[in-house]
Amino acid sequence: MSLDTFIQEIEERKTRKINLLDTTLTEKKMRIQHSMESAIKEMRQNYTDEAKAKSQKEEARIIEASRLKAKKILFDAINASMDSTLNTIREELKIYSQKPDYKNTIKKMVKYAKMKLNSQDIIIHCRSDDNIILDGMKINPGSSIQTIGGILAENKNGTMEIDLTFEELLRTHEDEIQNFLLEQLIK
Repeated sequence: MSLDTFIQEIEERKTRKINLLDTTLTEKKMRIQHSMESAIKEMRQNYTDEAKAKSQKEEARIIEASRLKAKKILFDAINASMDSTLNTIREELKIYSQKPDYKNTIKKMVKYAKMKLNSQDIIIHCRSDDNIILDGMKINPGSSIQTIGGILAENKNGTMEIDLTFEELLRTHEDEIQNFLLEQLIK
């Protein structure tokens, strides 16, 4: 073996090692590139999924807030309508208290009060305009009260009373009236 052969053999080994190292390097680069692409793809998918989830949550929040706002608007409109209707009822009761039929209503209220108070001898408080009606019924008039109409009756002792004023009747039956009006609005 000559020196040239030896050098040539060393150079061939060196070339093979370099080729092997190049091949190994290329494979490692490809694996790293593949790992990097997979990681980027996975990260992209995760961020896309997270963005979709956040978007859906925000969409649901906005939709629910809109629904609640719409319900509030609807309830406000219903309440305004009911308030307006109750005010109209009060106005109609004021008009009714000026009509001839009102006299019969007062008489029925007095009869009802006598029955509920279990006495024929009762004191009736009413509007000063209604005292004329009571004079014809031989009822003890009490003090005048400020009311749209109706009466406030009490027994002689003042231990029991019954409030049949229009305002009190509206107040005590307000829930029933509102339920009725709500049913009419929904129809």
